Amino acid sequence: MSTNFMTADQAVGLIKSGHHVYVQGSTSVPEILLDALARRAGELRDVTIYSGFCVAKGPSAYCRPEFKDSFLVNSFFVSNSVREHVANGYGATTPRFLGEVPSMFRDGTWPLDVALINCSLPNEEGYVSFGVSADVATSAVECAPIVIAQINKAMPFSYGDPVIHISKLAAAVEVDDPLVEVPTAEPTAAEINIGNHIAEYIPDGATLQIGVGGIPNAVLRALHGHKHLGVHTEAMTDGLLPLMEAGVIDNSQKKILPGKSVASLALGSRRLYDYMDYNKDMVFKDVAWTNDPFIIGQNPKVVSINSCIEIDLTGQICADSIGNKIFSGIGGQHDFVYGSSRSEGGQSFIAMLSATNKGISKIKPVLTEGAGVVTTRFQAHYIATENGIVNLRGRSLPERAKLLISIAHPDAREELERAAVARFGHSFLRLK
Repeated sequence: MSTNFMTADQAVGLIKSGHHVYVQGSTSVPEILLDALARRAGELRDVTIYSGFCVAKGPSAYCRPEFKDSFLVNSFFVSNSVREHVANGYGATTPRFLGEVPSMFRDGTWPLDVALINCSLPNEEGYVSFGVSADVATSAVECAPIVIAQINKAMPFSYGDPVIHISKLAAAVEVDDPLVEVPTAEPTAAEINIGNHIAEYIPDGATLQIGVGGIPNAVLRALHGHKHLGVHTEAMTDGLLPLMEAGVIDNSQKKILPGKSVASLALGSRRLYDYMDYNKDMVFKDVAWTNDPFIIGQNPKVVSINSCIEIDLTGQICADSIGNKIFSGIGGQHDFVYGSSRSEGGQSFIAMLSATNKGISKIKPVLTEGAGVVTTRFQAHYIATENGIVNLRGRSLPERAKLLISIAHPDAREELERAAVARFGHSFLRLK
């Protein structure tokens, strides 16, 4: 078992001008390698950097205006590592369903020369795991001729797709670099109200996909009286741990990998990362597989719970942008909304507070100019706010408007009604 151990500066010396480089995401960003890469900015030109859902310690070292000709940032999910760089026009974002990004590498649409990843210590057979981030990293490692890895004491060893033999690494750098921790969001009273309402809709034996934030955590807290729940999700979070430890989640009724909690990435505290370490009850898979709606839909009673930035009166859901400003990306929302619709007994929920912290209604007559549609009006199912839950499935546009107005912030309802009358006329008025 031999590999090329070296310093970070030596390792990134393998990257040449004109190379296309993938940077691992989730909370597994290889920060030490990226710092070393940034130190080479003066000698490199036109290095394309692909980044995705990265929860980094801050803006990436290569995201500086003076490096604009050295590093060409192409992000398929705008997160804190690149958000300001992209917003200021120095980097770009490419729209793509997260579950379809691996195909961009595999079919050569996005050429790839180097993958920078963050790995665990090797096991007895010499395999290292890229732990909290199988997602897009699996396909990038598969496709990149050069794989450079941090061998990190802080990275858990997870089972499934994110595993590579240490001998396959072109360069390895020993580090002890703590992973970013994403604190469990403490739900507000309004979020607890939403969570309790959604939990009443979730049957025993459901297969859960849960997003990140206060409302999803509120839902999970309300599920301790349930039985035989399963997990097939994009992101594994701390909120799932109490249900796993209590046996509420046993994955016994899933059709896809029964007995296993399935995810593509992990976002949480050190407690979650330690729980994952060498845990054979958890399996991490390529996001092209976890987010495939045709795989998701094979599980029974799939319940998808996600959030959004705003929704219009017809059910168009924006979750990636604030007006013209790209804030995040599509992630897996569309995949799991569609996947749940293919599941026997499946349901999808888009949950949000009815207004922003500034009192602006999140239910709008029309989406803000420039806002992107992540989930179409054709797919919208349950919409939840602190004021209730409505089911848009099979409802006409005027009926949707009436339902959504009923769960809007009270201060916004009069304006929304006027907009609905102007748009839908008698077909709306007759519903009153």
